[in-house]
Amino acid sequence: MVDSHGPPGPAGDEAGDGEVPVTGEVVPDKFSSDEVFQRIVADADHEITSGARELFFSALAGGFAITITLLVYASMYPKTDSSILAALLYPIGFIYIIIGGYQLYTENTLPPVALTLERLASIPALLRHWGIVAAGNFAGGAIGAIVLAYGGVFSPEAATVAADLATKGVYETSNTELFFKGAFAGLIVAGVVWMNFAARDTITRLVVVYLAFLCIPLANLFHVVVSFTEAVYLMLVGDLGLLLAMTDFVIPVMLGNTVGGVVLVTIVNYYQTTEKRLATARFEHVRRLSVREWLLGNLAGRSYVPLVDTVEDFVRDPESYRILVPIANPRTESELVELACALASAREKGTVHVAHVVQAPEQSSAVADREQRDRIVEGSSDQFGDITRLAEQYDVTFETSTIVTHRSFEVVFDRATRTRPDLVLMNWEEDGLWASARAEQPLAELTNQLPTDFLVVKNRGGDASRILVPTAGGPASDLSAELARGLREVVDSEISLLHVVDSGERDEGEAFLAEWADGHDLGDATQIVDDSGDVEAAIEREAADHTMIMLGATEQGILSRLVTDSLHLNVVDDVEATVLLAERETDRTLRERLVGAGRRKKSS
Repeated sequence: MVDSHGPPGPAGDEAGDGEVPVTGEVVPDKFSSDEVFQRIVADADHEITSGARELFFSALAGGFAITITLLVYASMYPKTDSSILAALLYPIGFIYIIIGGYQLYTENTLPPVALTLERLASIPALLRHWGIVAAGNFAGGAIGAIVLAYGGVFSPEAATVAADLATKGVYETSNTELFFKGAFAGLIVAGVVWMNFAARDTITRLVVVYLAFLCIPLANLFHVVVSFTEAVYLMLVGDLGLLLAMTDFVIPVMLGNTVGGVVLVTIVNYYQTTEKRLATARFEHVRRLSVREWLLGNLAGRSYVPLVDTVEDFVRDPESYRILVPIANPRTESELVELACALASAREKGTVHVAHVVQAPEQSSAVADREQRDRIVEGSSDQFGDITRLAEQYDVTFETSTIVTHRSFEVVFDRATRTRPDLVLMNWEEDGLWASARAEQPLAELTNQLPTDFLVVKNRGGDASRILVPTAGGPASDLSAELARGLREVVDSEISLLHVVDSGERDEGEAFLAEWADGHDLGDATQIVDDSGDVEAAIEREAADHTMIMLGATEQGILSRLVTDSLHLNVVDDVEATVLLAERETDRTLRERLVGAGRRKKSS
């Protein structure tokens, strides 16, 4: 985790491929505090945007490696009858973790906190990161404790020592003492992280890690992952209860570690740096999060906001109906914009916001100077000319913006969260915004936590004169009906409803469809009941007489399956009509967001 960057570049270079310092500016083999901070922030970007799976399993490995520390310390003590000699092997597990690049909770009191202090990551993103790493560490430590308790690894004398370690923490040390001993341990660990980014070779890192972590047993301090592993061991071989272990041992140590790392090291080191701490090319023109974004940012988290974003402060008109249209090329996606204008014009205060998303290569700084930034924005504005004139034909408020970002697909969700539209309308093109979706880490979290309704268009002319709406009920079909009514009002569309049932169920199907049509103000639409039982085949047959098809999401969702190439709907490719894939905003409780339980859809 601590140093994921490659070796320094050629002699004389001030930055490697990652656009972070690899040599000091004043003294080549020594980094200034500003340069150390720049390296930490660059690494934190990689860490905080990692997927939950990668973080968890890296933390799991780190937690299990802590078992080595407990193993060697408890085994060494009865052989030498000396806590000092036993302490000499205590740092082994931490060396595995830090040099090996595994995740450790106490290390994460520095890099992601530094990013959050710069308002380049939200507090919820930080808490998400901490939660995943802590869970992984505890799971790994628990597995290690089980192996030590039942695997016959310890000698009887070593087993007694291991049990005594937790006993002293739970029964012989007050919560106040645990907190402050944990705070000093947190200071040590966060200090190790800072020094690792200042070090230039592995030997130096090894020495720093060893000496620093040697201080923990010698000073009788407490580290939360070691403490949790010791507590689990005592629960398995003794009579310690889980609640008592957490409240009177693990939690006080965890709070101390966190406060020690964050307050005593991270914040102090942050304020000892100057305003030049982010003065590398990569960080010159980032837009920091607003206070609201910083405090209430998406739980999925992300690090850097776009390199260029022409929308600054934003105030949402609560009475307007907003459609966000993210596009990759204003010159070729005018039909999508026209569809958005048609849908918005059916509303009393319709607003269409077109965001031109310009993807910058991950390895480039993208915006090296103010002149280059202005050229990008000016070029984007010139491309808006045709679609702006097109929008003038509709009774809507029309807005445009330009975004330059390394993560073009993820920024769609960020913009939707920030501007809170009623609908996001985007093209499904393999060379468009979808192209970058495959490479982004938190896709499962993003696409399973939709901030608003989404409508994805497979465009084949955009003719909305004859619309087919297949339905089996459900929120996504409700959205399809709502959009079809809007188009009917604006372009006088002919609407057909399709309901597919199994053989022998036609009467029930006709009754359902008639009731559904009346409930969605589509009682005058053509109603088609197909009793073949084959949904895709029925849609393909009826599509021959229609110019547009609106398909609603199933419980598995559409967006998440599109970005992972797991949506296998042949009808999308086989028909000649424009296909609209509709999915409702995800409505999940905080518990469901945190534990990933299920999906619920908003009803109309």
